[in-house]
Amino acid sequence: MNYLPFAVTAWLFVIGAYGIVTSRNLIHLIVCLSVIQSSTYVLLLSIGYVAGAGPPVFANVPPGTPAVDPIVQAMALTDIVVGATVTALLLAMAVQVHKHLKTLDPRQDRPMEG
Repeated sequence: MNYLPFAVTAWLFVIGAYGIVTSRNLIHLIVCLSVIQSSTYVLLLSIGYVAGAGPPVFANVPPGTPAVDPIVQAMALTDIVVGATVTALLLAMAVQVHKHLKTLDPRQDRPMEG
């Protein structure tokens, strides 16, 4: 068993979490959240990987031929789409915060009035 993908997953998660904790800018914070999201892609793909297996296409292939898990690949694709959507939504919210508060520093945010 190869532990490199799991080490890369942990490294990406720690780097993203460190960036979130130390961030002084909403855009930087959103990018760090995307880095954490990327760690889930690596984790899902490393779980579904089977050494020496082929793609999960079973046309003209003898029975018993090893293949990678297509469900995990579908989950990774869904994760990518959800991650892109959440990132776009958070960036739109950061733009609105900048319009109303004239800052992207999360420490200077104050409750909205009115």
